[in-house]
Amino acid sequence: MIKKKICMLGAFAVGKTSLVQRYVHSLFSDKYHTTVGVKIDKKPVNINGTPVDLILWDIYGEDEFQAVRSSYLRGASGCLLVVDGTRRYTLDTAHDLLKRTQETVGNIPVVFVFNKFDLMDSWEIEPIQLDALEKQGMVIVRTSAKEASGVEKAFTTLVEMMLEE
Repeated sequence: MIKKKICMLGAFAVGKTSLVQRYVHSLFSDKYHTTVGVKIDKKPVNINGTPVDLILWDIYGEDEFQAVRSSYLRGASGCLLVVDGTRRYTLDTAHDLLKRTQETVGNIPVVFVFNKFDLMDSWEIEPIQLDALEKQGMVIVRTSAKEASGVEKAFTTLVEMMLEE
């Protein structure tokens, strides 16, 4: 059985835990729970006939007071960089985390997850910014943990990228 570690990275309150809960347990809660340190979940999947055990590291959100520890990144096979579409600065945080991840573990597969698509009317991130990222070769998936849209696609896309490595 192939085992792959995925790190969930992003700013404080972008929806990392909600995405993991939706993906692993098909659950969503409107209540906000701060992640302290790291929460680890497992999910067995079958991607194109290949069984894979995913180990999902839901790492606390980065903010001006707390930076993600590089030790949490070690051993990662891929990362989901989660951005809250309703808060522009969370995209800047994702870029910073991408740089730090590459410095720590090299160029591993990364998917930018633009969460809270159900709140599109409140988005501060413009479609042109998403287009620019895609032109740079970044993989982008729009999600709503609340509505369960795009969640499966985000994880499956990343796992497929990891299996190609």
